[in-house]
Amino acid sequence: MVSRTLSGTLALAAGASIALAVPTTTAYASPPGTKDVTAVLFEWNFASVAKECTNTLGPNGYGYVQVSPPAEHIQGAQWWTSYQPVSYRIAGRLGNATAFKNMIDTCHAAGVKVVVDTVVNHMSAGSGTGTGGSSYTKYTYPGLYSSFDFDDCTATISDYTNRANVQNCELVGLADLDTGEEYVRSTIAGYMNSLLGYGVDGFRIDAAKHIPAADLANIKSRLSNPNAYWKQEAIHGSGEAVQPSEYTGNGDVQEFRYAFDLKRVFNNENLAYLKNYGEGWGYMSSSVAGVFVDNHDTERNGSTLSYKDNATYTLANVFMLAHPYGAPDINSGYEFTDHDAGPPNGGAVSACWQNGWKCQHAWPEIMRMVPFRNATRGEAVTNWWDNGGDAIAFGRGNKGFVAINHESSSLSRTYQTSLAAGTYCNVQDNTTVTVNGSGQLTATLGSHAALAVYAGKTSC
Repeated sequence: MVSRTLSGTLALAAGASIALAVPTTTAYASPPGTKDVTAVLFEWNFASVAKECTNTLGPNGYGYVQVSPPAEHIQGAQWWTSYQPVSYRIAGRLGNATAFKNMIDTCHAAGVKVVVDTVVNHMSAGSGTGTGGSSYTKYTYPGLYSSFDFDDCTATISDYTNRANVQNCELVGLADLDTGEEYVRSTIAGYMNSLLGYGVDGFRIDAAKHIPAADLANIKSRLSNPNAYWKQEAIHGSGEAVQPSEYTGNGDVQEFRYAFDLKRVFNNENLAYLKNYGEGWGYMSSSVAGVFVDNHDTERNGSTLSYKDNATYTLANVFMLAHPYGAPDINSGYEFTDHDAGPPNGGAVSACWQNGWKCQHAWPEIMRMVPFRNATRGEAVTNWWDNGGDAIAFGRGNKGFVAINHESSSLSRTYQTSLAAGTYCNVQDNTTVTVNGSGQLTATLGSHAALAVYAGKTSC
């Protein structure tokens, strides 16, 4: 959820009364797993996510799927209603508790772990009846929270240089939970433990920047599995009082500068500048950074690339998956002209590339880079080459090699790699290329095209 917009700003759930068994299996942290790519299936319903785990995500090496907030929320067709929880029951538009549990079991059977977008900073902004039938007002959620459980500041956040304003006041008018309070902490932990009881492997903490890091650490310590994966949304802002680095002690933190800068480099600068991308640009350590080309907020507010950027967007995702910095998310949503528009068919996906579903995670040029990333895991960048402009190439030790041509004309050249001699499949276009005994590879790349080969993939 973006701090300054309604987009992605609301998501909790209610129903802390759900008592589920502690998971019998250990939840896994993302890195260091063997597969660190997450497909973020934004606003897909649980039945559709389950099918996609079986048909696409598992077979193509995705390690994780991230699902949108599952808790009961305010009514309305807009996507951001999912981010205004009114209870912690699994009773949102995406499916009930049975569908949620079936999705988790199905994804696990396909070898895919499940991360849940979890809203614990706030509740709703109004009053009414939720998607599961619960009545509520802005500061009263029967059986869950009363007015005593919210912060005293009821003004909207207005000063990002003031820590108290950012963390104690209301994000776009949403009722701000007092996470320093014992009851609130235990109730949030109860909700998260109920999710772990269903078999969830990790959490994306929405609006983490608006919750003191110490409060989140306390809540995490109460979990039945405190080692479950955490990915925290904390947007970097120069000169702001709250910085993302404060949260690295709790788990991974989303590195928004990665996505912001990637847009600028691909659109207005030179890909050659990416040679030391990551820590070399002052970002957080790769070991704690969650990265993405875009997410549901940024594709709507224009701060990053999006599916509307076509080949440029594709190449940015190819670069992210080929380069070792951070743990990548692939945003997969739907077409929109109205930024508030909710998911087509209420979140039911009958087929990719129909009814507005973009399915970026299944675009061949992006999807085929997931096995590349898995095969090259742990290997440093080697054999970097660039033309000083928008053509780059680099290896991942002796395990893989990628070339990206973002120039306006085709490029023919011989690259030096560290690959063993032999024939390899260029997974970008399913053609074969040959590496000679000196590790050299000769290829012609069309404009705005890429090449990617990796050890073990010798035929297409």
